[in-house]
Amino acid sequence: MAHGSPGSPAASDRSEGFGERLLGTMIDRAHEMPPQLIAPLVAEVIAAIGGRDVAVFLQDYDQMTLVPLPGRGLVGGKAEPIEGSLAGRAFLGDALMEQELTGGVRLFVPLLDGTDRVGVLAFTADSPDDDDRRLARRFAGLVADVLVTKSGYTDRFFQARRRRSMSLSAEMLWSLLPPLMMTTPQVAVAGILEPAYEVGGDIFDYALNDSLLHVAIIDAMGHGLDAAVMATVAVAAYRHARRGDVELADLYGSIDRAIAAQFAPDHFVTAQMARLDVSSGLMQWVNAGHPHPLLLRNRRVVRALHGQTTLPAGVGGGTPHVSEEALEPGDRVLFYTDGITEEHVTGSEQFGDVRLIDHLERAEQSGGPVQQTVRRLSHALMHERGGTTSDDAMLFLIEWRNEPADHLAKIDQPGGG
Repeated sequence: MAHGSPGSPAASDRSEGFGERLLGTMIDRAHEMPPQLIAPLVAEVIAAIGGRDVAVFLQDYDQMTLVPLPGRGLVGGKAEPIEGSLAGRAFLGDALMEQELTGGVRLFVPLLDGTDRVGVLAFTADSPDDDDRRLARRFAGLVADVLVTKSGYTDRFFQARRRRSMSLSAEMLWSLLPPLMMTTPQVAVAGILEPAYEVGGDIFDYALNDSLLHVAIIDAMGHGLDAAVMATVAVAAYRHARRGDVELADLYGSIDRAIAAQFAPDHFVTAQMARLDVSSGLMQWVNAGHPHPLLLRNRRVVRALHGQTTLPAGVGGGTPHVSEEALEPGDRVLFYTDGITEEHVTGSEQFGDVRLIDHLERAEQSGGPVQQTVRRLSHALMHERGGTTSDDAMLFLIEWRNEPADHLAKIDQPGGG
Protein backbone atom coordinates (compact mmCIF):
# COMPACT_ATOMS: atom_id res chain seq x y z
CA MET A 1 0.00 0.00 0.00
CA ALA A 2 1.39 3.40 -0.92
CA HIS A 3 1.98 5.69 1.99
CA GLY A 4 1.72 8.94 0.01
CA SER A 5 3.79 12.06 0.30
CA PRO A 6 5.20 13.29 3.61
CA GLY A 7 2.63 15.26 5.56
CA SER A 8 -0.37 13.61 3.87
CA PRO A 9 -2.89 11.60 5.96
CA ALA A 10 -1.58 8.41 4.33
CA ALA A 11 1.87 9.11 5.73
CA SER A 12 0.70 9.24 9.37
CA ASP A 13 2.30 6.93 11.93
CA ARG A 14 0.59 3.52 11.87
CA SER A 15 2.84 1.75 14.35
CA GLU A 16 1.11 0.06 17.27
CA GLY A 17 1.40 1.98 20.51
CA PHE A 18 0.95 0.71 24.05
CA GLY A 19 -2.70 1.74 24.32
CA GLU A 20 -3.62 0.35 20.92
CA ARG A 21 -1.98 -2.95 21.80
CA LEU A 22 -4.07 -3.31 24.95
CA LEU A 23 -7.34 -2.32 23.32
CA GLY A 24 -6.49 -4.41 20.27
CA THR A 25 -5.94 -7.45 22.46
CA MET A 26 -9.51 -7.15 23.72
CA ILE A 27 -10.89 -6.63 20.23
CA ASP A 28 -8.89 -9.42 18.61
CA ARG A 29 -9.71 -12.00 21.25
CA ALA A 30 -13.34 -11.06 21.88
CA HIS A 31 -14.60 -12.65 18.67
CA GLU A 32 -14.11 -16.22 19.89
CA MET A 33 -13.77 -15.64 23.62
CA PRO A 34 -16.12 -17.66 25.86
CA PRO A 35 -18.05 -15.27 28.12
CA GLN A 36 -16.43 -16.61 31.29
CA LEU A 37 -13.00 -15.46 30.10
CA ILE A 38 -13.96 -11.80 29.83
CA ALA A 39 -13.32 -11.27 33.54
CA PRO A 40 -9.75 -12.60 33.60
CA LEU A 41 -8.86 -10.71 30.41
CA VAL A 42 -10.21 -7.46 31.88
CA ALA A 43 -8.12 -8.05 35.00
CA GLU A 44 -5.09 -8.81 32.84
CA VAL A 45 -5.42 -5.60 30.82
CA ILE A 46 -5.90 -3.48 33.94
CA ALA A 47 -2.80 -5.10 35.44
CA ALA A 48 -0.86 -4.09 32.32
CA ILE A 49 -1.58 -0.42 33.04
CA GLY A 50 -0.58 -0.81 36.68
CA GLY A 51 -4.01 -1.52 38.17
CA ARG A 52 -5.15 -4.12 40.68
CA ASP A 53 -8.20 -5.22 42.69
CA VAL A 54 -10.42 -5.08 39.61
CA ALA A 55 -14.21 -5.16 39.96
CA VAL A 56 -17.02 -4.92 37.44
CA PHE A 57 -20.40 -3.67 38.69
CA LEU A 58 -23.64 -4.13 36.74
CA GLN A 59 -26.91 -2.29 37.23
CA ASP A 60 -29.67 -4.17 39.02
CA TYR A 61 -33.02 -4.40 37.21
CA ASP A 62 -34.75 -2.00 39.59
CA GLN A 63 -32.01 0.61 39.00
CA MET A 64 -31.28 0.93 42.71
CA THR A 65 -28.02 -1.01 43.06
CA LEU A 66 -24.75 -1.82 41.34
CA VAL A 67 -23.96 -5.51 41.85
CA PRO A 68 -20.49 -7.06 41.46
CA LEU A 69 -19.96 -9.44 38.55
CA PRO A 70 -18.33 -12.68 39.73
CA GLY A 71 -15.42 -14.00 37.72
CA ARG A 72 -11.83 -15.17 37.84
CA GLY A 73 -9.50 -12.24 38.38
CA LEU A 74 -12.20 -9.95 39.74
CA VAL A 75 -12.56 -9.05 43.40
CA GLY A 76 -15.91 -9.82 44.98
CA GLY A 77 -17.29 -7.45 47.54
CA LYS A 78 -20.68 -6.03 48.33
CA ALA A 79 -23.21 -4.35 46.11
CA GLU A 80 -23.01 -0.57 45.91
CA PRO A 81 -26.07 1.70 46.09
CA ILE A 82 -26.46 3.88 43.02
CA GLU A 83 -27.37 6.79 45.26
CA GLY A 84 -24.64 7.78 47.68
CA SER A 85 -21.61 5.80 46.47
CA LEU A 86 -18.66 6.76 44.30
CA ALA A 87 -19.47 3.90 41.96
CA GLY A 88 -23.00 5.26 41.74
CA ARG A 89 -21.76 8.78 41.04
CA ALA A 90 -19.62 7.47 38.19
CA PHE A 91 -22.61 5.52 36.88
CA LEU A 92 -25.09 8.40 37.09
CA GLY A 93 -22.74 11.10 35.89
CA ASP A 94 -21.01 9.14 33.11
CA ALA A 95 -17.75 10.43 34.58
CA LEU A 96 -14.64 8.85 36.04
CA MET A 97 -14.55 9.17 39.85
CA GLU A 98 -11.56 8.71 42.14
CA GLN A 99 -11.08 7.80 45.80
CA GLU A 100 -7.80 8.41 47.61
CA LEU A 101 -6.63 5.34 49.50
CA THR A 102 -3.60 4.53 51.60
CA GLY A 103 -1.03 3.60 48.99
CA GLY A 104 -3.13 4.24 45.90
CA VAL A 105 -6.17 5.65 44.16
CA ARG A 106 -9.41 3.77 43.49
CA LEU A 107 -10.87 4.61 40.07
CA PHE A 108 -14.53 4.12 39.13
CA VAL A 109 -15.05 4.24 35.37
CA PRO A 110 -18.54 4.14 33.78
CA LEU A 111 -19.26 1.26 31.43
CA LEU A 112 -21.20 2.75 28.51
CA ASP A 113 -22.65 0.79 25.60
CA GLY A 114 -23.28 3.69 23.29
CA THR A 115 -24.89 5.94 25.89
CA ASP A 116 -26.75 3.15 27.70
CA ARG A 117 -25.32 2.63 31.16
CA VAL A 118 -24.17 -0.93 31.69
CA GLY A 119 -22.29 -0.53 34.96
CA VAL A 120 -18.94 0.55 36.38
CA LEU A 121 -15.36 -0.72 36.11
CA ALA A 122 -13.36 -0.21 39.31
CA PHE A 123 -9.67 -0.73 40.03
CA THR A 124 -6.86 0.63 42.18
CA ALA A 125 -3.66 2.21 40.84
CA ASP A 126 -0.65 3.68 42.62
CA SER A 127 -0.56 7.12 41.00
CA PRO A 128 -2.65 7.27 37.80
CA ASP A 129 -1.95 10.07 35.34
CA ASP A 130 -4.06 11.54 32.54
CA ASP A 131 -2.85 8.90 30.08
CA ASP A 132 -3.99 6.16 32.46
CA ARG A 133 -7.38 7.83 32.87
CA ARG A 134 -7.88 8.23 29.12
CA LEU A 135 -6.93 4.62 28.45
CA ALA A 136 -9.18 3.43 31.29
CA ARG A 137 -12.17 5.31 29.87
CA ARG A 138 -11.65 3.90 26.40
CA PHE A 139 -11.07 0.40 27.69
CA ALA A 140 -14.22 0.62 29.83
CA GLY A 141 -16.23 1.52 26.73
CA LEU A 142 -14.86 -1.53 24.96
CA VAL A 143 -15.60 -3.76 27.96
CA ALA A 144 -19.20 -2.52 28.00
CA ASP A 145 -19.64 -3.36 24.32
CA VAL A 146 -18.19 -6.83 24.85
CA LEU A 147 -20.41 -7.48 27.88
CA VAL A 148 -23.53 -6.51 25.93
CA THR A 149 -22.52 -8.62 22.92
CA LYS A 150 -21.59 -11.67 24.97
CA SER A 151 -24.78 -11.43 27.05
CA GLY A 152 -26.48 -12.98 24.03
CA TYR A 153 -24.44 -16.13 24.60
CA THR A 154 -24.71 -16.60 28.36
CA ASP A 155 -27.07 -16.24 31.33
CA ARG A 156 -24.34 -15.24 33.79
CA PHE A 157 -24.58 -11.49 33.27
CA PHE A 158 -28.37 -11.54 33.65
CA GLN A 159 -28.05 -13.66 36.79
CA ALA A 160 -25.51 -11.27 38.28
CA ARG A 161 -27.90 -8.33 37.84
CA ARG A 162 -30.74 -9.99 39.73
CA ARG A 163 -31.15 -9.29 43.39
CA ARG A 164 -34.19 -11.55 43.67
CA SER A 165 -36.30 -13.91 41.61
CA MET A 166 -38.10 -12.64 38.52
CA SER A 167 -41.55 -13.64 37.30
CA LEU A 168 -41.95 -15.35 33.93
CA SER A 169 -43.94 -12.40 32.58
CA ALA A 170 -41.17 -9.96 33.56
CA GLU A 171 -38.59 -12.28 31.96
CA MET A 172 -40.50 -12.13 28.69
CA LEU A 173 -40.80 -8.35 28.64
CA TRP A 174 -37.22 -7.61 29.68
CA SER A 175 -36.02 -9.81 26.83
CA LEU A 176 -37.97 -7.58 24.40
CA LEU A 177 -36.92 -4.18 25.70
CA PRO A 178 -34.53 -1.96 23.77
CA PRO A 179 -31.79 -0.21 25.81
CA LEU A 180 -33.36 1.76 28.66
CA MET A 181 -31.77 4.96 27.39
CA MET A 182 -30.33 6.53 24.27
CA THR A 183 -28.63 9.90 23.91
CA THR A 184 -27.60 11.64 20.72
CA PRO A 185 -26.97 15.34 20.08
CA GLN A 186 -30.40 15.50 18.44
CA VAL A 187 -32.59 13.55 20.85
CA ALA A 188 -32.46 11.64 24.13
CA VAL A 189 -34.84 9.04 25.55
CA ALA A 190 -35.11 7.04 28.76
CA GLY A 191 -37.65 4.60 30.12
CA ILE A 192 -38.31 2.55 33.24
CA LEU A 193 -40.67 -0.29 34.19
CA GLU A 194 -42.05 -1.13 37.61
CA PRO A 195 -42.29 -3.39 39.45
CA ALA A 196 -39.10 -4.46 37.68
CA TYR A 197 -39.19 -8.09 38.80
CA GLU A 198 -42.92 -8.66 38.32
CA VAL A 199 -44.03 -6.42 35.46
CA GLY A 200 -46.49 -8.14 33.16
CA GLY A 201 -48.24 -5.92 30.62
CA ASP A 202 -46.38 -2.61 30.23
CA ILE A 203 -43.56 -2.19 27.73
CA PHE A 204 -42.03 0.43 25.47
CA ASP A 205 -40.11 0.33 22.22
CA TYR A 206 -38.27 2.89 20.12
CA ALA A 207 -36.04 3.24 17.08
CA LEU A 208 -34.14 6.15 15.55
CA ASN A 209 -34.42 5.77 11.78
CA ASP A 210 -32.48 8.57 10.10
CA SER A 211 -34.24 11.77 11.24
CA LEU A 212 -37.32 10.05 12.71
CA LEU A 213 -37.54 8.81 16.28
CA HIS A 214 -40.30 6.20 16.58
CA VAL A 215 -41.77 5.41 20.01
CA ALA A 216 -44.46 3.00 21.19
CA ILE A 217 -45.96 2.79 24.69
CA ILE A 218 -47.99 -0.37 25.24
CA ASP A 219 -50.16 -1.52 28.17
CA ALA A 220 -51.82 -4.91 27.79
CA MET A 221 -54.97 -5.54 29.81
CA GLY A 222 -54.73 -7.74 32.85
CA HIS A 223 -51.68 -8.92 34.74
CA GLY A 224 -49.07 -11.62 34.67
CA LEU A 225 -48.39 -14.05 31.86
CA ASP A 226 -51.56 -13.38 29.83
CA ALA A 227 -50.76 -9.67 29.70
CA ALA A 228 -47.12 -10.36 28.83
CA VAL A 229 -48.15 -12.56 25.90
CA MET A 230 -50.42 -9.83 24.55
CA ALA A 231 -47.73 -7.20 25.02
CA THR A 232 -45.26 -9.43 23.16
CA VAL A 233 -47.60 -9.78 20.19
CA ALA A 234 -48.26 -6.03 20.21
CA VAL A 235 -44.55 -5.15 20.18
CA ALA A 236 -43.85 -7.66 17.41
CA ALA A 237 -46.70 -6.25 15.31
CA TYR A 238 -45.47 -2.70 15.92
CA ARG A 239 -41.90 -3.51 14.91
CA HIS A 240 -43.03 -5.46 11.88
CA ALA A 241 -45.10 -2.53 10.62
CA ARG A 242 -42.54 0.12 11.60
CA ARG A 243 -39.82 -1.67 9.65
CA GLY A 244 -42.11 -1.50 6.64
CA ASP A 245 -42.03 2.32 6.88
CA VAL A 246 -45.78 2.69 7.26
CA GLU A 247 -47.62 5.72 8.63
CA LEU A 248 -48.72 6.15 12.25
CA ALA A 249 -52.32 5.19 11.52
CA ASP A 250 -51.11 1.98 9.89
CA LEU A 251 -48.93 1.19 12.92
CA TYR A 252 -52.06 1.29 15.04
CA GLY A 253 -53.90 -0.86 12.51
CA SER A 254 -51.15 -3.48 12.56
CA ILE A 255 -51.32 -3.86 16.33
CA ASP A 256 -55.13 -3.79 16.27
CA ARG A 257 -55.35 -6.61 13.73
CA ALA A 258 -52.71 -8.74 15.47
CA ILE A 259 -54.42 -8.55 18.87
CA ALA A 260 -57.88 -9.15 17.39
CA ALA A 261 -56.65 -12.18 15.45
CA GLN A 262 -54.84 -13.87 18.35
CA PHE A 263 -57.00 -13.15 21.39
CA ALA A 264 -60.64 -13.20 22.47
CA PRO A 265 -62.87 -10.23 21.56
CA ASP A 266 -62.73 -8.83 25.07
CA HIS A 267 -58.90 -8.65 25.04
CA PHE A 268 -57.09 -5.46 24.09
CA VAL A 269 -54.02 -3.31 24.62
CA THR A 270 -53.90 0.43 25.07
CA ALA A 271 -51.09 2.12 23.20
CA GLN A 272 -49.51 5.33 22.08
CA MET A 273 -47.41 5.48 18.94
CA ALA A 274 -45.38 8.61 18.32
CA ARG A 275 -42.74 9.82 15.95
CA LEU A 276 -40.52 12.85 16.34
CA ASP A 277 -38.72 14.50 13.46
CA VAL A 278 -35.42 15.25 15.19
CA SER A 279 -34.47 17.77 12.48
CA SER A 280 -37.57 19.95 12.93
CA GLY A 281 -39.05 19.09 16.34
CA LEU A 282 -42.45 18.11 14.93
CA MET A 283 -43.95 15.34 17.05
CA GLN A 284 -46.95 13.34 15.86
CA TRP A 285 -48.76 10.68 17.81
CA VAL A 286 -51.77 8.38 17.94
CA ASN A 287 -53.40 7.78 21.31
CA ALA A 288 -55.26 4.50 21.72
CA GLY A 289 -56.55 4.79 25.26
CA HIS A 290 -53.55 6.12 27.21
CA PRO A 291 -53.21 9.11 29.54
CA HIS A 292 -52.23 12.25 27.65
CA PRO A 293 -48.46 12.91 27.52
CA LEU A 294 -47.04 15.82 29.53
CA LEU A 295 -45.04 18.59 27.86
CA LEU A 296 -42.17 20.03 29.92
CA ARG A 297 -40.45 23.29 29.06
CA ASN A 298 -37.76 24.90 31.21
CA ARG A 299 -38.22 22.06 33.73
CA ARG A 300 -41.92 22.84 34.28
CA VAL A 301 -45.01 21.03 33.03
CA VAL A 302 -46.54 23.37 30.47
CA ARG A 303 -49.62 21.29 29.71
CA ALA A 304 -50.91 17.86 28.85
CA LEU A 305 -50.81 17.12 25.14
CA HIS A 306 -54.48 16.50 24.50
CA GLY A 307 -55.53 14.92 21.26
CA GLN A 308 -58.41 12.89 19.95
CA THR A 309 -58.16 9.29 21.14
CA THR A 310 -59.17 6.08 19.46
CA LEU A 311 -60.25 2.73 20.84
CA PRO A 312 -57.62 0.36 22.27
CA ALA A 313 -55.92 -2.01 19.83
CA GLY A 314 -57.81 -5.27 19.47
CA VAL A 315 -61.21 -3.59 19.73
CA GLY A 316 -61.11 -2.22 16.19
CA GLY A 317 -61.01 1.55 16.35
CA GLY A 318 -60.99 2.32 12.65
CA THR A 319 -58.69 5.05 11.35
CA PRO A 320 -57.16 6.92 14.31
CA HIS A 321 -56.60 10.65 14.59
CA VAL A 322 -52.97 11.81 14.33
CA SER A 323 -52.17 14.67 16.73
CA GLU A 324 -49.25 17.07 16.29
CA GLU A 325 -47.10 19.31 18.47
CA ALA A 326 -44.18 21.54 17.44
CA LEU A 327 -41.52 21.15 20.12
CA GLU A 328 -38.96 23.77 21.05
CA PRO A 329 -35.29 22.85 21.60
CA GLY A 330 -34.89 21.47 25.10
CA ASP A 331 -38.54 20.42 25.42
CA ARG A 332 -39.26 17.12 27.10
CA VAL A 333 -42.33 14.92 26.73
CA LEU A 334 -43.31 12.34 29.35
CA PHE A 335 -45.36 9.32 28.31
CA TYR A 336 -46.73 7.12 31.09
CA THR A 337 -49.24 4.35 31.70
CA ASP A 338 -52.26 4.52 33.97
CA GLY A 339 -50.56 2.35 36.57
CA ILE A 340 -48.80 5.55 37.67
CA THR A 341 -51.86 7.72 38.31
CA GLU A 342 -54.49 5.12 39.17
CA GLU A 343 -52.44 3.56 41.96
CA HIS A 344 -53.69 4.41 45.42
CA VAL A 345 -51.52 6.23 47.90
CA THR A 346 -51.19 3.97 50.94
CA GLY A 347 -54.53 4.12 52.79
CA SER A 348 -55.75 7.02 50.70
CA GLU A 349 -57.12 8.16 47.35
CA GLN A 350 -55.74 7.57 43.87
CA PHE A 351 -52.29 8.98 43.20
CA GLY A 352 -53.63 11.17 40.41
CA ASP A 353 -52.26 13.67 37.90
CA VAL A 354 -51.57 16.45 40.37
CA ARG A 355 -49.17 14.36 42.45
CA LEU A 356 -47.48 13.05 39.31
CA ILE A 357 -46.87 16.56 37.98
CA ASP A 358 -45.59 17.74 41.36
CA HIS A 359 -43.08 14.90 41.61
CA LEU A 360 -42.09 15.28 37.96
CA GLU A 361 -41.25 18.96 38.41
CA ARG A 362 -39.28 18.19 41.56
CA ALA A 363 -37.28 15.58 39.66
CA GLU A 364 -36.67 18.07 36.86
CA GLN A 365 -35.49 20.81 39.21
CA SER A 366 -32.66 18.57 40.40
CA GLY A 367 -31.25 18.74 36.86
CA GLY A 368 -29.49 16.07 34.88
CA PRO A 369 -30.20 14.11 31.70
CA VAL A 370 -33.47 12.35 30.94
CA GLN A 371 -32.38 9.06 32.47
CA GLN A 372 -31.77 10.70 35.84
CA THR A 373 -35.16 12.41 35.78
CA VAL A 374 -36.96 9.16 34.94
CA ARG A 375 -35.09 7.17 37.54
CA ARG A 376 -35.52 9.86 40.21
CA LEU A 377 -39.22 10.21 39.43
CA SER A 378 -39.90 6.46 39.44
CA HIS A 379 -38.26 5.94 42.80
CA ALA A 380 -40.00 8.97 44.32
CA LEU A 381 -43.38 7.71 43.13
CA MET A 382 -42.69 4.23 44.47
CA HIS A 383 -41.71 5.69 47.84
CA GLU A 384 -44.87 7.82 47.88
CA ARG A 385 -46.95 4.68 47.32
CA GLY A 386 -45.33 2.88 50.21
CA GLY A 387 -42.87 0.88 48.12
CA THR A 388 -45.51 -1.28 46.44
CA THR A 389 -47.72 -1.15 43.37
CA SER A 390 -50.77 -3.19 42.47
CA ASP A 391 -50.45 -2.55 38.74
CA ASP A 392 -47.70 -2.34 36.16
CA ALA A 393 -46.41 1.16 35.57
CA MET A 394 -44.09 2.73 33.04
CA LEU A 395 -42.43 6.08 32.39
CA PHE A 396 -40.84 7.13 29.11
CA LEU A 397 -39.24 10.54 28.64
CA ILE A 398 -38.13 12.17 25.37
CA GLU A 399 -35.99 15.29 25.06
CA TRP A 400 -35.62 17.10 21.74
CA ARG A 401 -32.08 18.47 21.95
CA ASN A 402 -31.72 19.82 18.39
CA GLU A 403 -27.92 19.88 18.37
CA PRO A 404 -25.73 19.09 15.33
CA ALA A 405 -24.33 15.58 15.04
CA ASP A 406 -22.35 15.52 11.77
CA HIS A 407 -19.08 16.25 13.59
CA LEU A 408 -19.28 12.77 15.13
CA ALA A 409 -18.66 11.26 11.71
CA LYS A 410 -15.35 13.12 11.25
CA ILE A 411 -11.92 12.33 12.66
CA ASP A 412 -9.14 14.66 13.66
CA GLN A 413 -6.11 14.15 11.43
CA PRO A 414 -2.75 14.05 13.25
CA GLY A 415 -1.31 17.55 13.25
CA GLY A 416 -4.46 18.93 11.65
CA GLY A 417 -6.60 21.78 12.79
